Amino acid sequence: MATPTFDQLLEAGCHFGHLKRKWNPAMAPYIFMERNGIHIIDLYKTAAKIEEASKALRQIAKSGKKVLFVATKKQAKEAIANKAKEINMPYVIERWPGGMLTNFPTIRKAIKKMTTIDKMLKDGTFDNLSKREKLQITRQRAKLEKNLGSIADLGRLPSALFVVDVMKEHIAVAEAKRLGIPVFAIVDTNSNPDEIDYVIPANDDASKSIEVILDAVCGAMAEGLEERKVEKVDAPEDKEDDAPSAGKRRRVRRNEERAAAPAAEAEVEVKEEVKEAE
Repeated sequence: MATPTFDQLLEAGCHFGHLKRKWNPAMAPYIFMERNGIHIIDLYKTAAKIEEASKALRQIAKSGKKVLFVATKKQAKEAIANKAKEINMPYVIERWPGGMLTNFPTIRKAIKKMTTIDKMLKDGTFDNLSKREKLQITRQRAKLEKNLGSIADLGRLPSALFVVDVMKEHIAVAEAKRLGIPVFAIVDTNSNPDEIDYVIPANDDASKSIEVILDAVCGAMAEGLEERKVEKVDAPEDKEDDAPSAGKRRRVRRNEERAAAPAAEAEVEVKEEVKEAE
């Protein structure tokens, strides 16, 4: 796990804060000095906080849990999408859908609807629809893909959030805190670090600053995922697990039935929406 050096952070511009008049007094412990009316962040503390956050994220990834990356600002979108894809983690780079965490079952229902449309495309049901119905469903699928496509594999609430710019993503932070989900965040001098579990004091407006921090934390998570793979390979096979008990088979069957129910409901909803539109 490689933590960026002081020089790397300096070159990326991680030390630049906001104007002094825009500062949040709670960020005082992370501010080194003020120059030309701009606060300068203490990069030694930034490096220490990156290392602390990286260790925690590495353990989360090693345990097989998901971390949701959130950044809807222009400077961070591409970096977040690329890094999250590399380690197969969910991310949100478009508008944060309100209630995504606190009303997660509804979000899952919308994702099931998208899955149902994909099933209709594969099994030939879509070909039997009229031109108008096809157009409506295609538009609906595109909208769902844009807003929820990046979290399609998120079957349960994430174990942690990684946020860029806590002021812009204050709704996501508030939902996570309400549910007790730990929040990792790049926090600038104009933000409040008190609501954040793992604060990384740094410039959250420069793409280079965001990228150098993401490289470190995602690199640590990638190491955690590799360690998980190695442990799985080295783990001795349990012969008893090869022959599941009757109770275990019943549980599996019940889970499969529960998983199938939302998909059937979503398919009915898609057809009903098309009929209403007519």
